Amino acid sequence: MNKKIDVYLAGPRGFCAGVERAILMVEKAIKKYGKPVYVRHEIVHNKFVVDNLKNNGAIFIEELNEIKDKKRPVIFSAHGVPKSVPDEAKKLNLLFFDATCPLVSKIHREVENFEKQNLPVVLIGHRNHPEVIGTIGQTKRKIHLVEKVEDVKKLPFDYESKIAYVTQTTLSIDDTKEIISAIKSRFKNVEEPKKNDICYATTNRQEAVKQIAKKCDFFLVIGSQNSSNSLRLVEVAKNYGAKKSLLIEKIKEVDNIFFNNAKSIGITASASAPEILVKNLIEKLSNDFNLNITETSYEKEDIHFKIPQKLEKAI
Repeated sequence: MNKKIDVYLAGPRGFCAGVERAILMVEKAIKKYGKPVYVRHEIVHNKFVVDNLKNNGAIFIEELNEIKDKKRPVIFSAHGVPKSVPDEAKKLNLLFFDATCPLVSKIHREVENFEKQNLPVVLIGHRNHPEVIGTIGQTKRKIHLVEKVEDVKKLPFDYESKIAYVTQTTLSIDDTKEIISAIKSRFKNVEEPKKNDICYATTNRQEAVKQIAKKCDFFLVIGSQNSSNSLRLVEVAKNYGAKKSLLIEKIKEVDNIFFNNAKSIGITASASAPEILVKNLIEKLSNDFNLNITETSYEKEDIHFKIPQKLEKAI
């Protein structure tokens, strides 16, 4: 008889509205314009999703000069792009669609607004992440990147200076609060975004993990190594009481995990990981264990973002 293990499924989990929109845009473009459709950078940071789209006719590139057939459409990834990218696309006379998540576009507009006010802008985020590169590329002025609390001390402004900050959408809620607190302690006049820049999906998935982490001997996060929100979920699970917290990119990776002494497993999926991977993981675990599954719910999500009308009308 198989060993009994309690499984706690974090909810919400998996695809967010921005990811769903971006993937749908690629699918609709292939349907309307045929194969291939070019995509600048991984549309979302998930290998399963990217491989599926490749199989259906998407070609992934990093720069527009890699496009061999300039008559084919190109889609920009959900992470956002510097202003120079659509400018280049126009010069090349490309048909392009921007799948930037609307919540990332909101941050781009905030940067533009702070620039109009002539305010120095601090960006809380991870160096070299595509979203950060895209946000920095919204202005010709220098944006000051802060990755950790220690970086706040290095900012080249005095206490009386009026500054503004924005954040990457997929950061750790707790770490970001700490950095913002350090900024407000260091500077007298700090202009904040009108709404929290960390997106609803990042917040909800982290809070859902916090609710169940302490119950879990193992916490499995389905996601990718290059996905910021995946890595943050692994950290959150560990910080909030899970004995072991692991990132799972391919379901077969669980073959290398020894659950011998485990009585409970927590499972979530990053905002760029599809629910089918959760189902596949549960199915694989059920081959070896008698699973007692509890579905948890932190917050119900009912957010959807529209795709461009030109793609909406895809045949």
